[in-house]
Amino acid sequence: MRCDSFTADQTGHLKNADSITHSADKPVRWHIKEIQALLDMPFNDLIFQAQQVHREFHNANAVQLSTLISVKTGGCPEDCGYCPQAARYHTNVENQDMLSVDDVLAAATAAKAQGATRFCMGAAWRGPKQRDIEKMTAMISAVKDLGMETCATLGMLKPGQAKQLGDAGLDYYNHNLDTSPDYYKEIITTRQYKDRLNTLQAVRDAGINVCCGGIVGMGETREARAGLIAQLANLEPYPESVPINYLVQVEGTPLYGTAKLDPFEFVRTIAAARITMPKAMVRLSAGRREMSEAIQALCFLAGANSIFYGDKLLTTGNPEVRQDQTLFEKLGMQSL
Repeated sequence: MRCDSFTADQTGHLKNADSITHSADKPVRWHIKEIQALLDMPFNDLIFQAQQVHREFHNANAVQLSTLISVKTGGCPEDCGYCPQAARYHTNVENQDMLSVDDVLAAATAAKAQGATRFCMGAAWRGPKQRDIEKMTAMISAVKDLGMETCATLGMLKPGQAKQLGDAGLDYYNHNLDTSPDYYKEIITTRQYKDRLNTLQAVRDAGINVCCGGIVGMGETREARAGLIAQLANLEPYPESVPINYLVQVEGTPLYGTAKLDPFEFVRTIAAARITMPKAMVRLSAGRREMSEAIQALCFLAGANSIFYGDKLLTTGNPEVRQDQTLFEKLGMQSL
């Protein structure tokens, strides 16, 4: 769907829009101003439009459940301003050596028993060494044998590493863009935006699905949020999975104390992601612990159809499984 004007008429439809099907089947270039116009729409009109797109391509009452585990914690040399695992920041995160395959398999088995269908493994590296890749491929194969989808987030990949992960059965590789290109230098200086794009291309070339999103609430403007969505939507193809994270502020990191983003702005970002990336699984990710049930429900209404499930996301808290189950019961939603 490419819109020359994003002014909504009295029915809430966007004027001058091509069919939504066109946007899903044929690459569309989104300009930042176009996405800003989406974000500027009256809230009800934006949610209505996002829900229409969502229902065309997805079950409106179903959510995909993923569980995330840290297989190697802390000691990262990067300077990402939001991350408590950076070695240079003084947080309460303790360094942890790489878990064993048996430990990871036990966690995956428990996650599957609680309803998760995708198991994500994260490691605090700038990028893995070859010996790390060999350990990761063993973990991936073991989880894959459980019948679960596999996902890994390991930092920047060297030539050939993505293929090794794919050969082991990796379904998704997560590598977030974090924010817009213009705002990126305010958050990270130890790697370039192009480094992230290069890793994403290596993942694509290896035939692995891309999981790529960003973080909002880091002090960025609405224009910067539009810039992030534009970058994601203009990837060819756009990511199969798009995690949208609400900054979890951790004492000791540079972004601790940042003015909190209005929750409705977060919902708007979810809606813009859904409209611009119709077929993607839009994941309501970090920050859910700080969200009320009502805000989470609005995120689902805006097009989120995937969540991280469990009591922890790498090193920060997440709503407990029973809380999520209760919310789904209230909303009449089920897991995929």
